[in-house]
Amino acid sequence: MASEPEKIKSTSDNPEEKETTTLRAWSGAFMSGTIAVLMYKLTYSIAMSFATHPSTASSQMAQRISAAVRTLVVGLTTMATGLFAIATLGLLLLGIKLLFEKKTETPETNS
Repeated sequence: MASEPEKIKSTSDNPEEKETTTLRAWSGAFMSGTIAVLMYKLTYSIAMSFATHPSTASSQMAQRISAAVRTLVVGLTTMATGLFAIATLGLLLLGIKLLFEKKTETPETNS
């Protein structure tokens, strides 16, 4: 016997939760993609601001701290951008997978 494809369901035990559908995956991808684009623009503006406004501290210790904080801020915003971009890609691929699974399902016959 051929095994039937399992439907992807939430790991929660809540019976009221809906199953994952193509529309839900793609709407999540849209939201995640929007956040990724906004984070990219934020990262770009922060990096440009840091590049055009260098640290004016006279102390070497203050300059080191300033460089570390700037690196940390740009690194964190870049990481958030990448995280949302990867989530977008994953949700788009999940939606495509669910779309193909729905098309290849054979209707069950009641005998």
